[in-house]
Amino acid sequence: MSDQNPYEKLGVSEDASFDEVQDARNRLLAQHSGDGKSRELIETAYDAILMDRLRMRQEGKIKVPERIRFPEMRVPSVQQESPAQEAQSPAWLQQILDQPSLPEIILPGAWYLGLSAISLFIPTASEQVLQLGLLLGLGVSVYFLNRKENKFGRSVLLSLGGLIVGLIIGGLIATWLLQQVQLTSVSPNQLSSVLTFILLWLICSFLR
Repeated sequence: MSDQNPYEKLGVSEDASFDEVQDARNRLLAQHSGDGKSRELIETAYDAILMDRLRMRQEGKIKVPERIRFPEMRVPSVQQESPAQEAQSPAWLQQILDQPSLPEIILPGAWYLGLSAISLFIPTASEQVLQLGLLLGLGVSVYFLNRKENKFGRSVLLSLGGLIVGLIIGGLIATWLLQQVQLTSVSPNQLSSVLTFILLWLICSFLR
């Protein structure tokens, strides 16, 4: 076998295409997967063919596809970080953020939209109705969060935190907003409830 030229070693003709040479090399490497010496001879023959093709290309006898990498050009490429990788969010943030599907956004959104409508548009909405709506909103958040990771305790804590933060910040925003807009048909508690529902929707949809 040592007297064979590299084309004969790979079992291809001298006018074989690069794809044919590549296929022959891969086929022979698979056949001799447990024979290190044979694999070395196959690789040597393959490199010799590429060198021969490089020489022919330099002489203008053939045109070599740009995707062909010659032996002397086989240097480890430095992996460059893409802008997306450089701007990747921290690990702790990735652990709590979710990439929800469309149903995981729409289903809780429909619940909170209905609760918001009840809070805003029912004239007889008393404090008891608002409290019941907030309690139901809390349960919706716990349900959808728990359905993702099956961690009930974590779901309750996140939902309770969202409810408390929503009521505090929502109350402040609602009071300020109503002073600016002068809406007599909406009370601060009603608007605060709606803002809390929005926060709970964001939590149960985009957190895990």
